[in-house]
Amino acid sequence: MSVGRSSAALHARRVPASDLGLSISDVSPAAVSIIRTLQGSGFQAEMVGGCVRDLLLGWSPKDFDVVTNATPDQIKKLFRRARVIGRRFQLVHVRIGREVIEVSTYRGSDTGRQEQRRGRAKEKMAANNVFGRRDEDVLRRDFTINALYYDPVKEVVTDYVDGLGHIQERRLEIIGDPRQRFSEDPVRMLRAVRFKAKLNLRLDAKMEKLLPRMAGTLIAVSPPRLFEEIIKVLHNGHGAVGFQALDHYGLLRFLFPSATRHFNEQDLNKKNGLIPCALRNTDQRVADRKPVISPFLFSVLLWRQVEQAWHMKSGGNRSIFENLHRSADRVLEELHPTVRIPRRISAVMIEIWELQIRLEQRRPRTIKRLLSHRRFRAAYDFLLLRAGSGEVSDALADWWTKIQEIPPADVQRMIQGLQQSKPRRKTSTRRKRKHS
Repeated sequence: MSVGRSSAALHARRVPASDLGLSISDVSPAAVSIIRTLQGSGFQAEMVGGCVRDLLLGWSPKDFDVVTNATPDQIKKLFRRARVIGRRFQLVHVRIGREVIEVSTYRGSDTGRQEQRRGRAKEKMAANNVFGRRDEDVLRRDFTINALYYDPVKEVVTDYVDGLGHIQERRLEIIGDPRQRFSEDPVRMLRAVRFKAKLNLRLDAKMEKLLPRMAGTLIAVSPPRLFEEIIKVLHNGHGAVGFQALDHYGLLRFLFPSATRHFNEQDLNKKNGLIPCALRNTDQRVADRKPVISPFLFSVLLWRQVEQAWHMKSGGNRSIFENLHRSADRVLEELHPTVRIPRRISAVMIEIWELQIRLEQRRPRTIKRLLSHRRFRAAYDFLLLRAGSGEVSDALADWWTKIQEIPPADVQRMIQGLQQSKPRRKTSTRRKRKHS
C-alpha cells in the first residue's frame, strides 16, 4: 500500500543506529565532520538517501549526502571550501581534504512558497528553492528506502515512511500515489527499474501494474536527461537485469522505438545475443572495477538498425564507409526525439562501427595501424560478441585474438600469410600480348 503524502499524518520512528548494525566508523569522516559543524552551530543535520540505504544493506556507499535545515548561504558561511551550485534547487558542495560532500537544505511543500518569496531577495533563491522541515522533505523524495535519515553523531535513524521495513522485506515502494508521482516525473519509472535490478527488490504491486501503462509518458522527458538515466540503468553493475526489466515493463520500446523494431535473435538471445552478452561483460567489468565506456553499449544497442540501413544503401557511387556514416547519422537523428546521445559519445560509436568493416577486411597494409588504433580494443570486443552470436566467423575473431598475443616478430609473418592467401588478379589477354 502506498505511503500517503500529508506531513501532518507522518509519525517519526527513531531507531538506535546500533540496533540496525550501523556504526560511525562506516561513515565518511568528512561527512561526520560537516554534520558536527552544522549541529554545533545550532542546525539539524544528518545523512539521507542512497548512502543510508546502502549502509543498511551492508554495502559501501559511493557518496555520502548530508541534509540540513540550514540554507545554502548559511552553509557556505560555515565552511571555507564551499561552493553553491544549481539553479533549480541550490546545493552546496563542501570540500574536506580531497573529499567533496553534497549538502542540501530540507525541501518544503508548495504551501511554503509565498512565505519564502518575501525573503527571496535576502537569500537569492531560485524559483524552486522551497525550503522546509524534515517531515516535509521526506515527502519530496521518491521511494521509501531512500527516505531514511541517519545521524551518525547522535547515532539514530529517523524513519517516517516505513523505509526500514521495506528494506527488510526487500520491497520497493513509492512515497505517495504511484500514478501521480510517475506523472510528476516519468523518470521515476526508470529509477524504479534501476533499484529493482541493482538491489534485487520486488516492486509494489500497484507500481508494477502502472509501469507498462504509463511507459508512453517517457516521451515527455527531455532527450538528454533520458540518456543520462539510461546510463545509470545499464552501467551500475546490474545492466543485464536492468535491460530485461526495461523490456519486460514496456519501457524499452519508448526509449529506443526504431532500434527495438530491428532487434532479432542475434541481438536478444539470452545465451549468446549481442546485447545480453555485452551487458554481462559490462557488469563483470564494473564488478572488477575496470573502466566501462557508454559508447560501447550504445553501439551494440543501435548496431542492428545501423547495419540494416547501411546494407540498404550499399552499392552506388559512394564508398562503403560513406554509406555507413550516412546510415549512422540517420539512425542517430531518428533517436534524437527520445534519447539524445551527445556528439562526443556518438562519434566514438561510429568509430567502433567503422572498425568492424576494417577488422573484417584485414587489409595487410593497415593491420599494424589498426592494432594501435585508440578504439581497437572496443572494436575487437564488439567483434568477439558478433562472432559469439554467429554474425561473423570464429576464425576471424581467433585471428585477431592471436595477432595480439604473439611476439612482435611473428606479427609480420601473420600479415604476410594474409598477403599470400589473397587470390592474385588474372592478367588480361591484351596485356599478355603487349609483353610477348
